[in-house]
Amino acid sequence: METWMPETYDDAITQSRALFEDLTYTYPREWKAKADTRRLIGYLPIYIPREIIHALDMLPVGLFGAGDRLPVVRGDAFFQSYICHLPRTVIELALNGNLDDFDGFIFPSICDVIRNLSGIFRMKMGDRYVRYLDFPQNFNPEVGGTYYRSELERLIDDLSKLNGVVLTNSALNKAIHLYNRNRNLLQRLDSIRVDRPHVVSATDFYLIRRAGQILEVEECNRFWQRVIDLADSIVREPEDKIRVVVSGSFCEQPPLGLIKTIENAGCYIVEDDFQLGLNWFRHELPADTDDPLGVLVDAYLNHSPASSAVYTTEEARGKALLSQVQEQKADGVIFCAPSFCDPALLDRPALEQSMDQNHIKHFSFQYHENLGQFHVIKEQAGTFADMVKLWE
Repeated sequence: METWMPETYDDAITQSRALFEDLTYTYPREWKAKADTRRLIGYLPIYIPREIIHALDMLPVGLFGAGDRLPVVRGDAFFQSYICHLPRTVIELALNGNLDDFDGFIFPSICDVIRNLSGIFRMKMGDRYVRYLDFPQNFNPEVGGTYYRSELERLIDDLSKLNGVVLTNSALNKAIHLYNRNRNLLQRLDSIRVDRPHVVSATDFYLIRRAGQILEVEECNRFWQRVIDLADSIVREPEDKIRVVVSGSFCEQPPLGLIKTIENAGCYIVEDDFQLGLNWFRHELPADTDDPLGVLVDAYLNHSPASSAVYTTEEARGKALLSQVQEQKADGVIFCAPSFCDPALLDRPALEQSMDQNHIKHFSFQYHENLGQFHVIKEQAGTFADMVKLWE
């Protein structure tokens, strides 16, 4: 507990960065070693019901690739050149032995690339549990709800076989309660970032969030509460920057240097879809029911965000983005998507049209996770910031 009670805000950022940079997953390995029933379950972006995994005495660990911290030697042999970069570093991690302590992997149904990656894991890591988790596209409770519940029941049965733990309503209710607090703390951190972006930078906020993809939820809650307490006492002078919403980076994550580049170019990032799954639900879920699994099913059907990661209409996604711009009092939108990301890039024209119709300024570019040169992007973002200031 003391490890995740930093004395200063800078200590908290240092600890978060250490988690982010650790490709050997030291914290999960040490967590697992503390009890015989503990298991590690890695999951790919974007959303999975982490409450179920936690309630089964397992640690859900986000696998978001390795960015520019790992050279891809064998990963390129498994994928075409015209798909995103994320699966290359994930399979590289697996082949290098970085994921040897993991007991299972869940691949949520975001795109064909993730589906294919799950197949490669089945071939190369056949001694582990590998599951491609399908989400409903029909949101009628009698259709999509019935289907999704059966998927979750099968997932529970499969995971229970890994350690012999039987899921109880009490354990799942407790997990829902813990993740309610987890999401609430993240929203409070987000409020600091939105209200005082000169205090909690987008880079810092990104690293703090990434800790939530690794730490056990109880420890993460203590850590985030401590960060909130420390951030409240920081005094820094605001800079002459515009406020922007970043859209399109929900799966393959941008390099940390890219986020910093946007900030250095004169932009405060006050909203984004990085690590979207951590805050999938924006309201508190019932945590004391006789059917907690039904709570998770209902939440997905009725409270999932209108994004490229959810089967919904272009109009709904456009309205959702417009609402973010208005709520955060943003000056414009930066469409920032990974190269070859079909969900993000197919939605971009409709989202741009929605912004044009509402007179919201925007510009766009593409990246991949190991991008190391940011000069052009800095010039583009800087020009955009200057243009907005001039127009205003």
